[in-house]
Amino acid sequence: MGVLSGYRVLDCSIAMAGPFAAQRLGDLGADVIKVEPVTGEWQRHTAAGGARGNRINVSFLSLNRNKRSLAVDLKSDEGKEILRDLVSSADVFLQNYRPGVAERLGVDYDTLSRINPKLVYVSMSGYGEDGPYRDRPGQDLVLQGMSGAMLSAGREGEPPNAAGQYLVDAVTAYTAFEGVLAALLHRERTGEGQRVDVNMLDAITTLQMQELSVFTVAGKPQTRSAEPHAHVYIRSPYGAFATSDGFIILAFPPLKRLGEVIGEPSFLEMNEEVDGWSRRDEIFAKTREKLKDRTSAEWLAAFSEADIWAGPVYGYADLVDDPQIRHNGTFVEYEHPTEGRVKTPGFPFRMSKTPAEVYKGAPVTGEDTRQILADIGYGADRIEDLLERKVIAEEQP
Repeated sequence: MGVLSGYRVLDCSIAMAGPFAAQRLGDLGADVIKVEPVTGEWQRHTAAGGARGNRINVSFLSLNRNKRSLAVDLKSDEGKEILRDLVSSADVFLQNYRPGVAERLGVDYDTLSRINPKLVYVSMSGYGEDGPYRDRPGQDLVLQGMSGAMLSAGREGEPPNAAGQYLVDAVTAYTAFEGVLAALLHRERTGEGQRVDVNMLDAITTLQMQELSVFTVAGKPQTRSAEPHAHVYIRSPYGAFATSDGFIILAFPPLKRLGEVIGEPSFLEMNEEVDGWSRRDEIFAKTREKLKDRTSAEWLAAFSEADIWAGPVYGYADLVDDPQIRHNGTFVEYEHPTEGRVKTPGFPFRMSKTPAEVYKGAPVTGEDTRQILADIGYGADRIEDLLERKVIAEEQP
């Protein structure tokens, strides 16, 4: 199947960051088992954007392809036993429980590593496994605000704007994905499993490697401008500008060349590496006024001719229909047994020998419970008994 074919991942996570990380492993061929309560994981019942599907809402659908579902009551002794039995044959265990829950359930690293010393155990949290913020809720927007990044753009004195995506969740997911791959490589070389701790605060902080180094090494403060400059550490003009029929992006052009294209004579004698900083608001305001006079298409053609970095401001409808997106095959489409034809973002990289694929759409709750337990040696009679006593659950698509 994929490059991770033969590896088994137990995904005991909820919400976005953990499930997204596990999905990436499934995209590369790992056997990802979604371990969820008998009533289904939290995200099944919380539809992002109000987008509810037939039996699976779009939020859950988007984060849980290429997984099998095991529905089990981990609060019961038998449920805990089932999970420990699974750990014996697993390669990766991924959880984002609240602090203390893993220990209470008996699925902490020390316990599971005694069962399987080769296990790669991933623990995801909001702020870290210990410390003064240990018990704070790790929510995306809260972490965006704490990261410092929101004060690197926009107007001085105005409220900052949040990112237009679940940025911290996504970055944390990729950080966990990266950590799993590194730990598996170490295990291939040494035979040793290990614990991998990932937290949202560190993930969004380290993403800002360049910006924070400008602050910590060069001592340059974050100083927002009167104009809505897109980044405090990039010279003007840099941001989104209105045209006569829409918006475009303009990214730190040479000022003399920009002045020639837009007809602003004051730019012709400016030095962008000096004036681009010291006269940032003036340059931004003059550019803004000039760009109102023509259409987006006219400006983009002129800037392309002058070799000035510029581009359109897309909505999702524009993005999905973009010719480069279509050429790249950025979105994938497949048939889902309950949701019909599904079109979602695909895979962020391509591999010539072992490409990522959609092997399976997101499962209904417990869809694979029976098969997963059979895989690890549970007989049919025992499975039926567990189902009758509601230790486990299954649904069929």
